[in-house]
Amino acid sequence: MRDLSELVAQLLLAVIDFFYAPFKRWLPLQTFRYAASGGGNALVGFLVYYLTYSFVLKGQPLILPFYALKPHSASLLLSFCVTFPIGFFMSKFVVFSDSSLKGRVQLFRYLMVCLFNLLLNYLLLKLLVEHFLLYPVFAQIITVVIVVGFSYLAQRNFSFRASAKLP
Repeated sequence: MRDLSELVAQLLLAVIDFFYAPFKRWLPLQTFRYAASGGGNALVGFLVYYLTYSFVLKGQPLILPFYALKPHSASLLLSFCVTFPIGFFMSKFVVFSDSSLKGRVQLFRYLMVCLFNLLLNYLLLKLLVEHFLLYPVFAQIITVVIVVGFSYLAQRNFSFRASAKLP
């Protein structure tokens, strides 16, 4: 399984790095890789969110035995369940492969940052949809843009921190 993940990571790196040349002047390679892999994962998240909200739930609440989730919240939760493992793989093997932290430590820290991001995303989504009455899909796009900046800094400096370089 490890060989397969390394092969997939090498393939993804080759594809992402191929498109780096025009951006070399403005972005460090790691930032470009984060933007490319995060952008791809965000697109997957938007797609899952949209399909769930529009076609699975059809704008109706998700009724659970113990709680009824509003459709935008249920769509966000399902989107998170899909994008979390994809994002961790991309961060660990493509973007922050220079991290010397153990995989379980990375996973735990990544989960902590993602849960904070999910809470921030939820609160912003709730504000934009329920108070500013924005269409949920547009509100989700706005929240993702806000959360991405924090996420990059947190993942780079906390979840996948590279070991300190000795002089």
